[in-house]
Amino acid sequence: MPDLQSSSTAAQDYLEQIHRLIGSKGYARVADIAAALEIAPASVTTMIQRLDTEGLVVYEKYRGVVLTADGQDIAEEVVKRHEVLARLLRSFGLDEKTIYQDVEGMEHHISKATLRVLITIVEELERNPKLLQKLREKM
Repeated sequence: MPDLQSSSTAAQDYLEQIHRLIGSKGYARVADIAAALEIAPASVTTMIQRLDTEGLVVYEKYRGVVLTADGQDIAEEVVKRHEVLARLLRSFGLDEKTIYQDVEGMEHHISKATLRVLITIVEELERNPKLLQKLREKM
């Protein structure tokens, strides 16, 4: 599996979005990716071609984009990081806009060791509502 940290933040964002589009629509096209990321289609095409060259996607003009096994692995790791961070922040009552903005910045820079710590914290807070309430009261 390729190292998540070896791929750029932008590449991770594209792979995450392709993964989400395929999951929700069954396919990912350049126009869909551009709309979701609020980026010009020409810029998306350039990045998709780069990801294709790197072996992370398979791109066929006018047909769409498919993740390779390596691209899928990276996308799933980014999604996992995103979900753990969002669960943690949501448990403290932050609004969804703030959560989205903060998580988009953090999800790319967390080590595997730190992610394991955060997963443990999130799971414990979900199992122990009294502890969560105590922490929320301190805010």
